[in-house]
Amino acid sequence: MELTGTDFLSGLLAIILLDLVLAGDNAIVIALAARNLPRQIQKKAVMWGTVGAIVVRLLMTAIVVYLLKLPGLMLAGGLLLLPIAWKLLQPEKESAHEVDAAAGFWSAMRTIIVADALMGLDNVLAIAGASKGHMLLVIIGLAISVPLVVWGSTLILRLIERFPIVVYIGAAAIAWTSARMIAHDHWLSPWFDAHAWARYALDALLVVGICLAGWLMQRRHRRLHTKA
Repeated sequence: MELTGTDFLSGLLAIILLDLVLAGDNAIVIALAARNLPRQIQKKAVMWGTVGAIVVRLLMTAIVVYLLKLPGLMLAGGLLLLPIAWKLLQPEKESAHEVDAAAGFWSAMRTIIVADALMGLDNVLAIAGASKGHMLLVIIGLAISVPLVVWGSTLILRLIERFPIVVYIGAAAIAWTSARMIAHDHWLSPWFDAHAWARYALDALLVVGICLAGWLMQRRHRRLHTKA
């Protein structure tokens, strides 16, 4: 699929936004894994562990980008993104980041890479969908967003806590990516091509549906806590 300048920019911005919103947990895991190391070794472990995590993330994303070209898998990937968007709007649970501190440099690196790979599956799927099959977009997006996540994770998390709308924007971006993946699936794209309005209707349905349901759930959660 050829990308125009506008498509490239919108895809790049979507990838950066998705990675910033979804990768907050990964940044916390990196910090927890290296927390017991001496300061001078800690910085090296975080840096090289992050480099390893980026390489693994790129390989995983390349595989997913290839798989999404197969008929039906773009549809499946789009549907799998919806629970990810929904989970993003769930009320925070305590003890969500139980990661043992590593005892040494190599142990910390291994923990960081493995934990990032396991926790980064949602990022990989969302970014692969937003890239529309273009690995250059993925590489540029990760090159920009990963350093921001690693070195600015505290700032990002405070920003999200202070402005909850950031989470809704992230969930909307995931829902929008899901809608685009479904509409571009090999099995469904001929129908969507013949009914241009349906693409926008699906965008609106998923984005508004996810965000509205999430807002209602958060409101109900706050009411229950107020009564308690």
